[in-house]
Amino acid sequence: GNMGDVLRTFKTALAELESGGLSSIRTSSVYRTAAVGCKPGTADFLNAVAAGRWNGTLAELHALCKKTEVASGRPGDHARFDSRTLDIDIIFFGDLVCSDADLTVPHREAAARLFVLIPLAELLGGCNFPGKGRTVGEILREFKNTEEYKLVSAARLPFPK
Repeated sequence: GNMGDVLRTFKTALAELESGGLSSIRTSSVYRTAAVGCKPGTADFLNAVAAGRWNGTLAELHALCKKTEVASGRPGDHARFDSRTLDIDIIFFGDLVCSDADLTVPHREAAARLFVLIPLAELLGGCNFPGKGRTVGEILREFKNTEEYKLVSAARLPFPK
């Protein structure tokens, strides 16, 4: 997110996801990054990754994520590159690879976006990236010598307790 008290919104969203059935939640650090694809002057975003156990279906988790976004103040109907209080993307759902009109898993841009890959690697660096034939850490290593990697890595904040 990049609107309001984003860190408080993150904590509230995690509590809502947990009360909705997500368990064993772990979180990465938080990374401040420039807005990608947004209008010039858009406030920086704070990004983090959470991982947990889910016993329901992918559709049920997606619905819970959308409900949590709306509860945080994000309109249900919104433009893709608008500022927002919260944006929850499902990056992985186990080893599932699927795509339909509502959702693509793994997230179609995750393997190319360092604001996703870096916090994802904190939690799941040794895990296979579904559909890529490599681990999250192996994919991230391709970016290690780039200026963007240095910028995102340097923008690390601890996740609030």
